[in-house]
Amino acid sequence: MKIIGIAGYSGSGKTTLIEKVIPILVREGLRVSLIKHAHHEFDVDQPGKDSYRHRHAGCAEVLISSSKRWALMHELRGAEEPALQEQLKHLSACDLVIVEGYKSEQIPKVEVHRRAGHTPLLYPEDANVVAVATDEALDTALPQLDVDDAEAVARFIVQYLGLNRARLVR
Repeated sequence: MKIIGIAGYSGSGKTTLIEKVIPILVREGLRVSLIKHAHHEFDVDQPGKDSYRHRHAGCAEVLISSSKRWALMHELRGAEEPALQEQLKHLSACDLVIVEGYKSEQIPKVEVHRRAGHTPLLYPEDANVVAVATDEALDTALPQLDVDDAEAVARFIVQYLGLNRARLVR
């Protein structure tokens, strides 16, 4: 599996860009998965549902399965948050894993930056940033991609990770 991070500060448009890039990559025949890091407590379960009740009763894991999808919820119950490398082991085989968040991970990243965000850039300090998707010209040797051009961002990811060659050998 190839891995690319989409990193940037909150409100920079990471999720919106990813949402536009994924269908392009899938259209190219790639199997794409995603890991998103949340900095706050979140819940994918709904209060009142059986799975929610079982989890809150004390189950360490609850797996819900249907003919359309399955989901595994794992409660840490005070244990340390697993590292990205541990989380990657839970994914099925795919061509590409997009990682949203995990800004400090040592993986190649496309930084998303918007002028209106008034936030500092990651790339001067983060050597893992391989390109910047932005809406302004920056003084950097890194490739600069138009943050509003999902096709260009997808093309960069495919070329940078050599996914065009990987598809040809299947």
